[in-house]
Amino acid sequence: MLTEDQINQFINEGFVKLEGAFSTELARHCRDILWADTGCDPNDASTWKEAVVWLWDYDQEPFVESANTPALHEAFNQLVGEGRWEPRYSLGTFPVRFPAASDTGDTGWHVDASFPGPDADSDDFASWRLNVYSRDRALLMLFLFSDVGPLDAPTRIRVGSHQEVARILAPAGDAGLSSFDLSATEQCEEVLATGPAGTVYLCHPFLVHAAQVNQGVAPRFMAQPPLYLEEPYQLEGKEEGSYVPVEEAIRRALGKPHV
Repeated sequence: MLTEDQINQFINEGFVKLEGAFSTELARHCRDILWADTGCDPNDASTWKEAVVWLWDYDQEPFVESANTPALHEAFNQLVGEGRWEPRYSLGTFPVRFPAASDTGDTGWHVDASFPGPDADSDDFASWRLNVYSRDRALLMLFLFSDVGPLDAPTRIRVGSHQEVARILAPAGDAGLSSFDLSATEQCEEVLATGPAGTVYLCHPFLVHAAQVNQGVAPRFMAQPPLYLEEPYQLEGKEEGSYVPVEEAIRRALGKPHV
């Protein structure tokens, strides 16, 4: 169960770190499956030919179990609201980052989009949009399936950047935006999403983040699925005390009263 301090951290900084969100044994089972699909030998670094190996969607039992622990479900209820999120039955894509000497070209700062525009190809994610209500996306999540230290390609996070993104999105209303300038978030403190296998970072859907090159000695295994919304977020018209932390973070960014 998230403490009051953790919930306030989520509202103000845009994320909360849960160590032991799923077991290290589950993480090991999942890594065994992922290693087999990379086509690489975990005991022979000469077979690690690519800096990044993308693996697509995993719905085997250990992955589903990892995403549906009691600790995670309780945290989802606290941050998003009970009955307002959809359970995960897969963990999406895995960018497995092997040790590399140079940039991989996919390490730019960004916010994940959540819905296609009216004229967009649903398979062209570059044209997808996000709006101030975070349509279709409850949270961004980072699942660590291997131990991740400062050199092991931890995701970079701009602390508090979700507030600036909320202010950028607000004038666009329901339609949202497909791209926008993130330079206003450059002054935010940068932290790294490190932790032992079994750690999950639950992030506000507007949090600005970026990948980086693996400068360590072993590959990093991480999933970055969204948590989907069952019921849309609301920013107005609710009773006092009924705004969930994701909503409250957006409201505060927009200067609305704390209720």
